[in-house]
Amino acid sequence: MARRVMAKEKVDRSESFGERLLGVLLDRARVMPPQLIAPLIAEEVARIGGRDVSILLQDYAQELLVPLPGRKLHVGRPQPVADSPAGRAFLRADVVEVPQDQGGVRMYLPLLDGSDEVGVVAVTLDTVGDDDRRLLRRLAGLVADMLVTKSAYTDQFLLVRRQEPMSVSAEIQWSLLPPLSMSVPQVEVAGILEPAYRLAGDSFDYALNDNILHVAVTDAMGHGLDAAAMATIVIGAYRHARRVFVSLSEKYAYMDDAISRQFGPDHFVTAQLMHLNIATGELELVNAGHPAPLLIREGRVVERLESATTLPVGFGGEQPRIAQHLLQPGDRVLCYTDGIIEEHLAGGERFGEERLIQCVNRLAEETSGGVRADVTRLSHTLKTERGGSTSDDATLFMIEWHGGAADHLAVPD
Repeated sequence: MARRVMAKEKVDRSESFGERLLGVLLDRARVMPPQLIAPLIAEEVARIGGRDVSILLQDYAQELLVPLPGRKLHVGRPQPVADSPAGRAFLRADVVEVPQDQGGVRMYLPLLDGSDEVGVVAVTLDTVGDDDRRLLRRLAGLVADMLVTKSAYTDQFLLVRRQEPMSVSAEIQWSLLPPLSMSVPQVEVAGILEPAYRLAGDSFDYALNDNILHVAVTDAMGHGLDAAAMATIVIGAYRHARRVFVSLSEKYAYMDDAISRQFGPDHFVTAQLMHLNIATGELELVNAGHPAPLLIREGRVVERLESATTLPVGFGGEQPRIAQHLLQPGDRVLCYTDGIIEEHLAGGERFGEERLIQCVNRLAEETSGGVRADVTRLSHTLKTERGGSTSDDATLFMIEWHGGAADHLAVPD
């Protein structure tokens, strides 16, 4: 019997320059002290001809990108999110390149942790080619992951983001929040809260479990630590209910029981609870004393997503009725708390929902930069319209549904 020899194709496992550069960071990341991340990044970028490396982190108000201090880093002035090359890279989650008068190109690359944005890394190169762009994008992604991971056990990066003293209640609230934005092919979400440094009772939470996006937007009564404590309990109860796979109405019951047991009958939290099937666009909604979300289609508000309103969480309301809506691809759902519309203008006039709708429609006439950019722009516009002040917590949370599938992302090229 003839012997058959199976020829094996030789696999190239040699290490390329780009792999070596990224590999140094990966190999050292586990034991790297937080204060040494920046010098190592600057050192590695210099190996591809980069100079004047800056790491810019977003401040809590999402108005500035603040330079991280560190050995070998270029530390300049904070850059405005609304009007700077760094801000454009941040809001668009894309690379911005600016030719320099003295020669070279200044590159601004978003620091993406998953699809949430940490900030921007800036670097100057004499010339920029496709290989540089690809390598620096991957480097920026790795830097973002390292910053987020190390933030779990250092205050260094959080302190850079603070441009004002922060209240204890705001400290608690910020620790509750999920990433401020998320993007997958079928759906995007983004949220923003004011006043960033004195926040108390507002919060939001979300999770994408298989094809269901779970969303809660809550507003605890009152101010200060009492409101922050209620927000902590209600979000904890919501997450527990979500993780034991109960229905929307049962989630309401879990949250209601937790607040009433802990605080008694004179405390409450308004809430908006949603399930969105990201494959079909089917939206389920429970409204517990909260302003109705707005449906935005082709850039304009077309309706309020009404539902039978049950009592706020903590008042022992009856089992809520679930409203159902069907979204079209490209639809946006804007949730907000009453601090947006109940602010009083100079002269005592209430801001009101109609002004909110007018602002949404007016901004639609400008070029959209995506959900994260548009929510930030809307929040800053509303604050200006309200005279620059926010006397109560004011929260925006937006969902944009695209539909389709993401299975192709699991297939290797």
